[in-house]
Amino acid sequence: MTSSELRPADPRPTGDVIIRADAVTKTFTTPDGRALPVLDGISFELAEGEIVALLGKSGSGKSTLLRCAAGLIAPSTGSVAYRGTPLTGANPGVAMVFQSFALLPWLTVQQNVELGLEARGIGEAERRRRALKAIDLIGLDGFESAYPKELSGGMRQRVGFARGIVVEPDALLMDEPFSALDVLTAENLRTELVGLWEGHEAPVKSILIVTHNIEEAVLLADRILVLSANPGRIQAELTVGLPRPRDRQHPRFAALVDTVYDILTGREEAAAAVVGAEAAAAAAGGAAQRPAPAPTPISAPLPNVSVGGLAGLLEILVARGGEDGLAEIADELNFEVDDLLPLVDAAVLLSLARTDGPRIVVTDAGRELVAADILTSKQLFARHAATHAPLVRAIVQALAATEDHTLREDFFVDLLARGFSAEEARHQLETAVDWGRYAELYDYNRDDGELTLEPGAQTAL
Repeated sequence: MTSSELRPADPRPTGDVIIRADAVTKTFTTPDGRALPVLDGISFELAEGEIVALLGKSGSGKSTLLRCAAGLIAPSTGSVAYRGTPLTGANPGVAMVFQSFALLPWLTVQQNVELGLEARGIGEAERRRRALKAIDLIGLDGFESAYPKELSGGMRQRVGFARGIVVEPDALLMDEPFSALDVLTAENLRTELVGLWEGHEAPVKSILIVTHNIEEAVLLADRILVLSANPGRIQAELTVGLPRPRDRQHPRFAALVDTVYDILTGREEAAAAVVGAEAAAAAAGGAAQRPAPAPTPISAPLPNVSVGGLAGLLEILVARGGEDGLAEIADELNFEVDDLLPLVDAAVLLSLARTDGPRIVVTDAGRELVAADILTSKQLFARHAATHAPLVRAIVQALAATEDHTLREDFFVDLLARGFSAEEARHQLETAVDWGRYAELYDYNRDDGELTLEPGAQTAL
């Protein structure tokens, strides 16, 4: 089955609508006072009896959109409604499962699971009954008195699931719940989640899950909303239409994975194939396009990859004649395509490679970097990072503007927190520190948390 044969999503889901987002826009403020849209005009519905996946790269605003649906973040414009009532605070009909588990370390498994019930004023006996039932349902019977530090990552995430379902929400909202787990544990938990959903054992009417993993979205979801980045918009909506449990070898499964992959790597015809002629016309330039603003550390986040990993991808490409399909590279290395996308994003961001449909092509600059000796490669990487990576450039410029060319890391974390969660802001700075130290643009003292400009770093700008 080709991607053009994939039918578009039904315009209205069956069952009662639980969450409706209407033209949601979310705008943050940059350090220089400019408005930075993170979400732009997003509308969607989540109905009873369905699992919907929000899929996109970093910068697509998918976690921000999830928090708008939860009522934790208010849209700048537009609205989110729960069962027809616009939200003015936390959504009373949802529960959240987080990537980082978010367990309180001083509480036992049972106490962590009971937290949401206690907040809702449920009595002690009823809290205990429901918590023990949820703990048993997610496979942690016997660990009620254990503390989080005594549990594996998979077991801690099971506690997160139990804490979510124990309040019997209309919608379970999950923010990349499997990404912090090893591959086998994540696969096992996905399978168990599908089993609970199909068996109607979990007291949940719908699920909204954020993911960057293409296969995970196709495995779990009834509908997939693919978000473009900077700002986040719904680029395509796909209906999966496969019975569960799903077979990765099924032709439609493979076709859906290929289609989403094509959309994420910039093949606009793939999006047009699933969203219809109107979207095709827009993709072909039917509407006037505003000039894109200059990238900033928030609008163009750094992919979480090491310099060594990026260099490895470029070396593989050069060895293959300068280009290859990502699927072919992933198969040979025994990885998923999703695992390569951050490396691809980094190479494209730094102008060391470009994408051509499903293929990645090394640029002349990328070839030059691979062929250079260690000292020269550092100098080349410094130039590309300082020129094309907005956060690296901002750090160099900020350090150069101070009298002693030194700033504390908190300065940059606070600025990044305007557009990222505290955890993601920290990850962004860590990546920038790794890139900048390798390039000898600035040094970082972990003991006092200070960054210091290296001599001659400004020549890379």
